[in-house]
Amino acid sequence: MTLHFTNAKLIDPEAGTITEGSLSVSDGRITQIGAAPDPLPAGAEVIDCKGKYLAPGIVDLGVKVCEPGERHKESYRSAGLAAAAGGVTTMIVRPDTDPAIDNPETLEFVTRRAKEVSPVNVVPMAALTKGRAGREMTEIGFLMDAGAAAFTDCDRVVSDTKVFSRALTYARSLGALVIAHPQEPILSAGAAATSGKFASLRGLPAVSPMAERMGLDRDIALIEMTGARYHADQITTARALPALARAKKNGLDITAGVGIHHLTLNALDVADYRTFFKLKPPLRDEDDRLAVAEAVASGLIDVVCSMHTPQDEESKRLPFEEAASGAVGLQTLLPAALRLVHAELMDLPTLWRAMSLNPAKRLGLPGGRLSAGAPADLVLFDADAPFVLDRFNLRSKSLNTPFDGMRMQGKVLQTFVAGISVYEMP
Repeated sequence: MTLHFTNAKLIDPEAGTITEGSLSVSDGRITQIGAAPDPLPAGAEVIDCKGKYLAPGIVDLGVKVCEPGERHKESYRSAGLAAAAGGVTTMIVRPDTDPAIDNPETLEFVTRRAKEVSPVNVVPMAALTKGRAGREMTEIGFLMDAGAAAFTDCDRVVSDTKVFSRALTYARSLGALVIAHPQEPILSAGAAATSGKFASLRGLPAVSPMAERMGLDRDIALIEMTGARYHADQITTARALPALARAKKNGLDITAGVGIHHLTLNALDVADYRTFFKLKPPLRDEDDRLAVAEAVASGLIDVVCSMHTPQDEESKRLPFEEAASGAVGLQTLLPAALRLVHAELMDLPTLWRAMSLNPAKRLGLPGGRLSAGAPADLVLFDADAPFVLDRFNLRSKSLNTPFDGMRMQGKVLQTFVAGISVYEMP
């Protein structure tokens, strides 16, 4: 199939530019950017972008799909449909399933399921320790052979430093990427909010932002000791940023990410115990949110992701302390992220560097680029189209979004994977 996109605003996160022009696709790959080929190849389908933005598809690092174990919350089919509707062309999926993805057999099962039913690319991660219990590391080499892109126990911190250091050393010998959740686990246990006046007035168990700094400091020391490749899944506080900057300056192989909810919401949004706003780590103060957004704009924080965590109604309709943490984000990632652009905190190429190019580069994937030879994984969107989000219009099985009822800007018009349209706005 040959496609030719005309009259597009092309977002190139590698060059950091937005240019008006055209783009050609053949056999699932980008073949030409700029002027239209003359004449067009016979049978080419022409898509008039009408001056809207055309960008590399989003590479979402850290999506939870609840297969195996909790398929009623999210399946690969429903997650794939939500991703396509959100401009996400590659989901990098977490191993915090039930049972955990901690052996080649389970990894092969989810890979097969994803290929059968998901319209977008799926790249699996595997657990770092067996059962995500933090006691015994998994067979990292076998799991890499089976296709694991990275290793993580997700939001369970490996509190035994000796176990974690051994896992990092072994991962280093194989060149494997380890993704960790930088929190001090004892301080963080049971916390539902960030400590401060608001949490005290609401009577919520809280954790200091220093818990994140302490967790990151420990991990940085272990990276320095082992030389491992490391990614912090979420940096959400201003206090953690200087340590991250020092580690990068010292040449450690470290990158960091942040979830879109921590970039666009703050602790006050919890308001009257609204459990759709209960996340892990908890939402932070506005000063932290702005500092982290600035870190994304400067490149100190490398990756912006959805941290898509489906929870069913029964898990959320509980008292705030007892409710499950997490929010869905595949379909809301793009319009939520555009809030940062509309607020002039960063420009579109910078945002796409964090949402597409950097996660692809960190995991050694070919996507995230708008260049000849790159996969034709693309999203066409209108950055200014206003709408009010209705969670019942989302394609996920679980509808636990904190953006329900909010005014947003930015609609996905069409999503392409390998040059094939997998979503078109009705």
